[in-house]
Amino acid sequence: MASKNVAKEIEAAGRQIEELRATIRHHEHLYYVLDKPEITDLEFDRLMRRLQELEAQHPELITPDSPTQRVGGKPREGFVKVRHSSPMLSLDNALNEEELREFDRRVRTLLGGEKYEYVAELKLDGLSMAVQYEHGRMHQAITRGDGTTGEDVTENARTIRSLPLRAKSDLEKFEVRGEVIMPRKSFDKLNAEREQQQLSLFANPRNAAAGALRALEPAVTASRQLEFFAYFLMVEGRFYAANQWDALQTLDKMGFKVNPYKAKCADLDDVLKFYRHWESKRETLPYEIDGVVLKVNSIADQTALGWTAKAPRWAVAFKFAAHQAETVIEDIQVFVGRTGALTPVAFLKPVNIGGVTVSRASLHNEDEIGRLGVEIGDRVLVERSGDVIPKVVRVVKQGHDRRPFRMPKHCPVCGGEVVREEGEAASRCINTNCPARLQQSILHFVGRGVMDIDGMGDVLVDQLVTRGMIESVADIYTLTSEQLLSLDRMGQKSADKILRNIEASRKQPLPRVLNGLGIPFVGERTAQILADTFGSLDAIMEADEEKLQEAEEVGPKVSESIYHFFREPRNKKLVEQLRAAGLTFTHRIRRKETGPLTGKIFVLTGTLPNLAREEAKAKIESAGGKVTGSVSKKTDYVVAGADPGSKLDKANELGVTVIDEEKLLALLDKRSATV
Repeated sequence: MASKNVAKEIEAAGRQIEELRATIRHHEHLYYVLDKPEITDLEFDRLMRRLQELEAQHPELITPDSPTQRVGGKPREGFVKVRHSSPMLSLDNALNEEELREFDRRVRTLLGGEKYEYVAELKLDGLSMAVQYEHGRMHQAITRGDGTTGEDVTENARTIRSLPLRAKSDLEKFEVRGEVIMPRKSFDKLNAEREQQQLSLFANPRNAAAGALRALEPAVTASRQLEFFAYFLMVEGRFYAANQWDALQTLDKMGFKVNPYKAKCADLDDVLKFYRHWESKRETLPYEIDGVVLKVNSIADQTALGWTAKAPRWAVAFKFAAHQAETVIEDIQVFVGRTGALTPVAFLKPVNIGGVTVSRASLHNEDEIGRLGVEIGDRVLVERSGDVIPKVVRVVKQGHDRRPFRMPKHCPVCGGEVVREEGEAASRCINTNCPARLQQSILHFVGRGVMDIDGMGDVLVDQLVTRGMIESVADIYTLTSEQLLSLDRMGQKSADKILRNIEASRKQPLPRVLNGLGIPFVGERTAQILADTFGSLDAIMEADEEKLQEAEEVGPKVSESIYHFFREPRNKKLVEQLRAAGLTFTHRIRRKETGPLTGKIFVLTGTLPNLAREEAKAKIESAGGKVTGSVSKKTDYVVAGADPGSKLDKANELGVTVIDEEKLLALLDKRSATV
């Protein structure tokens, strides 16, 4: 009797779980695909939480296509290569109207004068991915790779909310190909976070999307808020449906996100009308496009036209032209960014480029100025790269009274020392309390995962800095209830909560304090390694560059940055203020792993035949060894694979032992202690 009751309970839970899943999928589709939400985020979160509770009670009912399983994969050590069901070829480009007409002439000739039409779609600036489904459920996702073989990124692709884990289809097996993109809003947010963490910025959303899709931890991919737009439907390696237009409609009905901006075009006049419309409207889109893709609509015509070795003969990418204009550089001034980076900016004689008046253009750094050979007074060609960010392309004519630019030795805002680390393009003000970087320094310090002072957001910090209540991160610990209550929209409960959170932050461990200081190239992981190695902030401050490199993953570049940071008088003062505030300055030193490679330092270079870079590193570290990024006299072994690069040259120059993967595996074997 009891077993029957249990069975009924499981059956009832199963029905409720499936109902919840169907409801959640419906609202995910409305929100992430159609951009037409019907419920609030809070209501959606409640549905998801209820489903999580039921699945926790009945783990036997969890399925891979459940909405709760989007982010559940463990960190991986590398990606498995997978062969595509049919080649994912790139497209030929048409860079002007003449080349487009030549493409159309070839199509007309090859089809023998038969009537045909085109489908015009926006060319999204992302990366291609193929997603395979079995019985309606997502089975495998593969990057384009070299067109024949890609990488299995299934766990990461599952985190893309606009990509259904279960599609509305009765097809037993099918494949959807499309573009993974990062929206502009997500890209700007990501780069702002990276800048705050002293990390290099992504050049464009496409590069950022590619990096996110290949992240080793699915949770990282999920945080980047990627989107997937479907444009091909395939069954058994062949295009499904009679024509491309119908295939797009079918994909839409199956629950995939299909770009709504597309058109059937009877001839090139229709194509050019579509192209010119979106060339003028491209900046209004929430994602980047760099042209229009033109496809012959009929699948039968596509088959008749065929393919070259590199691209289909029935499709072409008609690229947008970059907007350019000539003008004169009237001055070059330096701006200090949130990370202390000094950026030279060209002040231009105002010029209209693509309907926008441009009066400034970033020159990025000293190296770029040297490469361009540009000086104040020169006439230059300026381009709105991606029609968004103005940049100087080249010098058109040297000015009669031209004068060179020199990067200042002291910060133009605070007068602090300006340092350019070896191998770095950027010069930086290393004064943490520089007014130009103060607000972002504070936001980083109080942020989640650092000192975790909840309640101190952008608006509050802006008020505190503007009113002079905070002149360094240490001043956070001198704030009073009276000061907080004097701010806009601040009540007693909120003020008390912030003060409690500030008080609690004094107990945060040393790695978080280190991370909060904003030392260039020292983020969460490096801060943890430094604390584990040295055991106290004082020991880190006293270490010279050579001593600092004894910490795992700390090479010459990072050690130089740390050393210079703690030699800046203003930074020393900040540390003493934080010490007086009672922050944690000591840490229990981590007991090092022991094994056959204990005390040995390795450098990995090139591509190993079987082991991915992260996999080799993990094996070395688990055996007690240390993996660093640069070759020095302290390096014991350089593990070289195919295309090793300059690290191999450095190893030979210093007489460091060079081994291959086979010899590394022999070293890892506890039964072998020699190469």
